[in-house]
Amino acid sequence: MDVGLTTIEEKDIARHLAVAQGLVTRFVSLETGDGKSGTEIAGTGRRFVSTVSTGGLRKTREVELAKTIQSVRPADQMLSIAQHTLLFRARRGVAIALAVAEVFGRQSDLESLMARNASAPLQGEDAGHFKRLLSAASYVAAFAFAAYLAQLIEADGEPANDIAEPDFVFDTAQDALKSVIASLDRAISGVSDEQAMLSRAKAFSALAIEGLLQRKGRFDGLGSFEDMHLRLDSDDFTLDGFDVAPSKKRTPLVMTFKKPNEVVGNHIAKYQALKLSKMLMAYDFDRQLNPFVELGGFLFTFIGDGAPGTGKTTLIQMIAGLVNDYCRVAGYAFHYENFGVDQISSYQGKSGQNCKQFVTNVLNPRVIGFGTIDDVDQVAAKRSDDRASSGQHEITGVLMEAFSGASTVIRGNCSFGMLSNYPENVDDALRQRAGARWLVDGPQTRNDYIDIFALLAGKNHKIPLGDHKLFEAQQIERAVETAYDELSKPQEDGLKAVYDRFIKENGEPETLSDIGTYLHMIKEREPRFTGRAIKNVTDAIKMRAMDVELPDEWFEKPETFMHKSYDDKKAMIEELRNPFTMEMVLQETNRYADSEFRYADKSDDAAVDKMVRDARLRERAVREVEALKAKGQWDV
Repeated sequence: MDVGLTTIEEKDIARHLAVAQGLVTRFVSLETGDGKSGTEIAGTGRRFVSTVSTGGLRKTREVELAKTIQSVRPADQMLSIAQHTLLFRARRGVAIALAVAEVFGRQSDLESLMARNASAPLQGEDAGHFKRLLSAASYVAAFAFAAYLAQLIEADGEPANDIAEPDFVFDTAQDALKSVIASLDRAISGVSDEQAMLSRAKAFSALAIEGLLQRKGRFDGLGSFEDMHLRLDSDDFTLDGFDVAPSKKRTPLVMTFKKPNEVVGNHIAKYQALKLSKMLMAYDFDRQLNPFVELGGFLFTFIGDGAPGTGKTTLIQMIAGLVNDYCRVAGYAFHYENFGVDQISSYQGKSGQNCKQFVTNVLNPRVIGFGTIDDVDQVAAKRSDDRASSGQHEITGVLMEAFSGASTVIRGNCSFGMLSNYPENVDDALRQRAGARWLVDGPQTRNDYIDIFALLAGKNHKIPLGDHKLFEAQQIERAVETAYDELSKPQEDGLKAVYDRFIKENGEPETLSDIGTYLHMIKEREPRFTGRAIKNVTDAIKMRAMDVELPDEWFEKPETFMHKSYDDKKAMIEELRNPFTMEMVLQETNRYADSEFRYADKSDDAAVDKMVRDARLRERAVREVEALKAKGQWDV
């Protein structure tokens, strides 16, 4: 759904093509002097530096972007595809930026003030207001150009870190674009090859956007641009005010989706995945908030753990498939992205940069987002692991800040899932930032195994089913009720001991004080059961309270629920909400604490197994050394 869509017609862009061509061909730029002479001192390789300060002086420089791009391959007069792409995008970006500045002028008072100023010079307050709006339009043009380059220029090389920030000029829109293009020309000047040229242009656009956002507070009247939503399908360019859209071009999601009836076992995880898919669709694009965030129970992060082959990938395919289908009905943009080991770089800082971009892409408030970190134990290292690469440590830091950092804002438009076969190898602080724990243990009962075999075998046979009601055990309501009932008592031996001692000393819990006592006893047994763990438990309890069944009819037509206002959505959800019970509190406490004890036990078991193996190897080595000595073959 295009909220507040601003339309720019191709003819509006074409009007500025002549100016854009001139700016990428040749113009004279007035720049601040740096006090260095352009002429070398003969025989020294050094330049003359004046003893008189000239830092405040300005000098002219001819900027010929087309010639600078051509000089990357001076032996060939024909531009390569990469060279032509950069030159074309720069010219097209200037034309679009000038058109965007015109739209800003129409949405503000600038256009009328400009018409009045043309007939007679403005005076007093009008003149000051006109100058401020003119500067704001210049700022908007520079931002639109930088955003266009950032989204449309693709580069695979390592980003440069020696690029100077543009010397911005905000007198008019053309002056602002001249200052940015002059800096782009300087950034790519003298590069060795086309890939370096594109990498430096990409890095320049990011630096320009950062510099512009830092100066945003200096300008008045930017409110109309804040609400602008621009989409140019011909260029695959999106501009949502000052929200920096993902620089990765959006392509249709291609993956193998799974239907809920194709997931056998994993009843609680499957149930919560179904809830999460519908929760995301309650997001309100106007308010940029989800009612579930305000009412409680929104699942921002989760971790799914289980042995290989138990269905973690299938669950992800199910969630992505459901959300993708809902978004098609509603007309929303859906962004799914997985962060894997292939994005760990050997270059210092690049892994963290890749991870930050991944998080930014999923958090984009203009889309419904779903991000996964597959094999998170391999991607993000424990901070105490000195054998892990620096890139893995960078990723750990970025994810910790993104999931529960000082600047984390949960809007309710996206969710992140971490998947692992060995969650005990995930850093404790990162793992505890997962608000929900999904035990993905796959099919468990005889009926589960019959169901999954019948499902995967297909129908190309005539073998009878036998005495079995197919998929009856997978009916989600009954299966989840049974699974939750089992959680009324702990499943892990370590937690069972704590629970039995609590019941013996205090009896069945009836008050909040009883639950606090139980939590404290768990903390004494497992030190990693900290305040964040308590928050995750209470969030899970709130989610159970919001464990409402949003009717499927709400998602068949967008106007029934998804396109309603934020207040209407909130009221519809509140009508279905029920208070949570002591039974829910105990079940969620046991479910979360069970996961902590399970991770601790696995970690301890792994350490013991390693020590036993090392001891056996030492004994074997001693025996082999003695045998060699007996044969006279041991040479010290």
